[in-house]
Amino acid sequence: MSGVQISPAEVLTIGCGAYDRTWPLIAGVIRPPGYRLDWAILPPEEVFLRGMLGGEFDITEMSLSTYSLLRSRGTCRYVGLPIFVSRKFRHSAIYIRADADIARPEDLRGRRIGMPEYQLTANVWVRGLLSDEYGVSADSVHWMIGGIDAPGREEKVPIDLPTRFTVTRLGAGETLWQMLLEGRVDAIIAPRAPQAFAQGHPAIRRLFADVPGAERDYYRRTGLFPLMHVIGVRQDVMERHVGLPAALSEAFSAAKAFAAGELHQYAYDAAMLPWQEASLRETEATMGADYWPYGLEPNRMAIEAFARYQFEQGIVERVQSASDIFPID
Repeated sequence: MSGVQISPAEVLTIGCGAYDRTWPLIAGVIRPPGYRLDWAILPPEEVFLRGMLGGEFDITEMSLSTYSLLRSRGTCRYVGLPIFVSRKFRHSAIYIRADADIARPEDLRGRRIGMPEYQLTANVWVRGLLSDEYGVSADSVHWMIGGIDAPGREEKVPIDLPTRFTVTRLGAGETLWQMLLEGRVDAIIAPRAPQAFAQGHPAIRRLFADVPGAERDYYRRTGLFPLMHVIGVRQDVMERHVGLPAALSEAFSAAKAFAAGELHQYAYDAAMLPWQEASLRETEATMGADYWPYGLEPNRMAIEAFARYQFEQGIVERVQSASDIFPID
């Protein structure tokens, strides 16, 4: 023995989903230098409540919208890093009543549209694309807020919208699905499909018949690949470990690169999806090889678009800069 002692790695708790880009970290194939991560693998709804809002974890996955809203108020327990572990195009999130005489996005103007929470990240992106692409501004719609399939859904963080927005919160026992069936709601916007749609109910359909085609066209015209979830470090942990953001950025980037390599190598058989390789090639042909970048600069345009949408939709009182939202790259 040389007598050289190696300092044990600092153990930090982390709440996050199990994605292909996080599995190398979960499995310990890649580790942030100097740290060991104690993982709690959780679905978004639970990790947001326990981490972002409850402060339970040293490091946590966060909703971009809720995080930036809390940051604008100066009340967020966490400092976000531009590590976007979740992002998704959202044309698929608009569902309409089949008999509502809605043929185009423009037909949503003046309609009653339901959503589970107003400030959900996915819903911010949908309202943004409706406004920018089709002239359907957030103040031209009557928003109905409540649970889709079960009553009692509440905003994770209460918001008080300006009076130019028309918002009705569902009463006790009411659901958006029942209201859609009764003709009291014309459409539903939600990151997850209503149960009836997943079951093939004829009363509900998607607004965009060709979702992938609409989303590819949107990307080609705008260059936007919507950001959903980010990684945050609790403020007190950040103060004790000034090198942690850099270590996490290095580790998460390496894990994403590892996942991308696995995807290319095993695209034929890594998942139960017959045409995965063809989809991968088409994605790279449309969006480039690094279509899922981390970091502030590669995502500045998307961050700034999202910040503008939050302001235009009455969620925040001013447009935040990318550096306001992510003070540490």
